[in-house]
Amino acid sequence: MDRIDSVVSTGRGDDGTTGLLYGGPRIRKDDARTEAYGTVDEAVAAFGLARAELGLKSQYGTLNPGLASLGELILRLQRELFVVGAELATTPGAVDRLEDGRTRVSAAMVDGLTALVIELEHRIEMPREFVVPGETRTSAALELARTIIRRAERRAVTLQAEGLLRGEHLLPYLNRLADLAWILARVAEEAEARTSTPARVTNRRRSRPATDAASEQHPQESELQP
Repeated sequence: MDRIDSVVSTGRGDDGTTGLLYGGPRIRKDDARTEAYGTVDEAVAAFGLARAELGLKSQYGTLNPGLASLGELILRLQRELFVVGAELATTPGAVDRLEDGRTRVSAAMVDGLTALVIELEHRIEMPREFVVPGETRTSAALELARTIIRRAERRAVTLQAEGLLRGEHLLPYLNRLADLAWILARVAEEAEARTSTPARVTNRRRSRPATDAASEQHPQESELQP
């Protein structure tokens, strides 16, 4: 095939292979590493849907004050996911060239998410049942991002089992980020005065301590719907 005169479409991947950061042998596009950082790329796009929805609300003057800072936070998370993607896409022989917070997930990044999770948990009323996504367009996009992040986490676990994940903070980061995305979806709903729809239809509400409700909800966003 003749050389393609394009910056984006070079044709080098027409054989089903792709390159990693810092050189090294090309790998198949269905390689476990490609699956991992490709899934992270999907999560970035899903977060983009939420941020675009907030942008439209701001443009038309319908952005609730409770959502005013959410777009900026989502952009921060998107940029941090590029760091995750860079670490996953680095050729094994070049891991010593990675930089914390730039091309490798750092402890500070994980700590930052943990602090956000704790802070925002106190701003929402925890649902007492598993919830069905879709109360608002913003919260639905955040839930979509959450499920994709969980898939990225599973792919990263595979890499770890194969000895291809060297950094110690990437898995905790993805785990914490999925938790945060679930909480942000609830924040988005409450800011627009919407109540989460329970997954089960019940005739009467059961009275339980909030701590019990939280412990039941947590598996939804971590294991049952990864």
